[in-house]
Amino acid sequence: MIRNWRFSAAVAVVLAAAAAAQETAPAKIDLAKAQQTATQICAACHGPDGNSATPANPNLAGQHADYITLQLAHFKAGVRANAIMQGMAANLSDDDMRALGVYFSQQKPKGLTAKDPALVQVAQKIYRGGDQVTGLPACAACHSPTGAGIPKNYPRVAGQYADYTYAQLKAFKSGDRGADKAGKDANGRIMGAIAEKMSDDQMKAVADYMAGLRN
Repeated sequence: MIRNWRFSAAVAVVLAAAAAAQETAPAKIDLAKAQQTATQICAACHGPDGNSATPANPNLAGQHADYITLQLAHFKAGVRANAIMQGMAANLSDDDMRALGVYFSQQKPKGLTAKDPALVQVAQKIYRGGDQVTGLPACAACHSPTGAGIPKNYPRVAGQYADYTYAQLKAFKSGDRGADKAGKDANGRIMGAIAEKMSDDQMKAVADYMAGLRN
């Protein structure tokens, strides 16, 4: 009788743990819904496959899934201030944001090229080695030599529009991005400190160089 009670108790514990795990586990990624959202909503600015037709809007194709999901969450929470994106993210659930991240990460980026060959050598030195005079670290330290980045924290910058990258660097430097009062954007603060060390010419050169990177 005691053995049966112990066995039943053990089974109950296992079943309770399994039920708790099922409740906390993220829902299955719904790529079909994500594609529909991308086609009907995201496509206006980013293209249906994440390749934007407008330099002011970032390419999302091939971007890290975790990074896209994190940025959508930041827009929804107001950590990143952008009226359009905050409105777009307002009605997205956590599962929706995860699915969109996975969907865009699976799309093939078309790639771009650097527009100013004269700046390539200058920008390459900054990207790979930084600037010892100002204490500017190498971009490659976080975004990798090929611009592939590190999932979630550091985005893929290869093939990104120079106009968009330059605008983001300026936003980091001015504090318009990465300086949220709640301090939730830790990596944004890091980028703010880095961008402060960059001149306008350096930002333009590096942005153009990144556009031509391949990985």
